[in-house]
Amino acid sequence: MSHYPRASFIKSANAPAGFVPDEGAEVAFAGRSNAGKSSAINVIVNRRQFARTSKTPGRTQLINFFVLREGARIVDLPGYGFARVSEKKRDHWADLIADYFETRASLRGLFLIVDIRRRLTDFDRQMLSFAETVGLPVHVLLAKSDKLKRGQAASALLEVRRELGDVATVQQFSALSRQGEGQARAKLEEFLGLE
Repeated sequence: MSHYPRASFIKSANAPAGFVPDEGAEVAFAGRSNAGKSSAINVIVNRRQFARTSKTPGRTQLINFFVLREGARIVDLPGYGFARVSEKKRDHWADLIADYFETRASLRGLFLIVDIRRRLTDFDRQMLSFAETVGLPVHVLLAKSDKLKRGQAASALLEVRRELGDVATVQQFSALSRQGEGQARAKLEEFLGLE
């Protein structure tokens, strides 16, 4: 049973003019292509194929808006860094994401999905600096934690926490085993409740 029975896709946008009205509260999800962003969204919302997953990295090429309930949305941002696209397309995404961060008054928080085996990449740091510029709280999901032994996962968590300090909160997460699902959902609700 989904915690968000009324959750549904609203629309995709390729330009700021296509964004949904800037009201209520929304939380963005970002991550390097193939970090497991769509799978994380599906587990947190508890709906299969809610955000479309694909074996091909970089399938999310537009900004996708989803309603969770009245006045509460999540936003799936284009995957970055791995997708095989032209430089022009990549520049367009960068501008689109920058516009999104700079113009959305309803944006309350950012979930950054990071493959625990890769730690933070330069692309992740760029997203963190976007968020910092607009004073947006960030929660990092160290996804695919089931791919590491428990000790390795714990040391990865410590390493990322140390690097981020108080810039973001961090947790282990696995879409496969559903590890960290409740903690992630609680953080989503916390962000949606921020004024």
